[in-house]
Amino acid sequence: MQSIFWSVEEVASRAKQFYENGIRQNVEHGDNIGKMIVIDAETGEYGIDPTGVETALKLKQKNPNARLFTIRIGYDVAVSFGGAM
Repeated sequence: MQSIFWSVEEVASRAKQFYENGIRQNVEHGDNIGKMIVIDAETGEYGIDPTGVETALKLKQKNPNARLFTIRIGYDVAVSFGGAM
């Protein structure tokens, strides 16, 4: 099956919609703050781990064509350069 092309902006928008419309309430608590959540922008499936790498690999194993987006839980940005977030 051939995959449909999505722009980076569309992947980000869809993943953020999943996050804001249900995932956030389930994951933003003490133990998860600062961890990375990886969201499949097509299905809404997600996983959490300290770096996001293990989750991304698991989601890609399930669906090699998955469009993944990563968010740092509890922060506006995932990483920063120059020491400011």
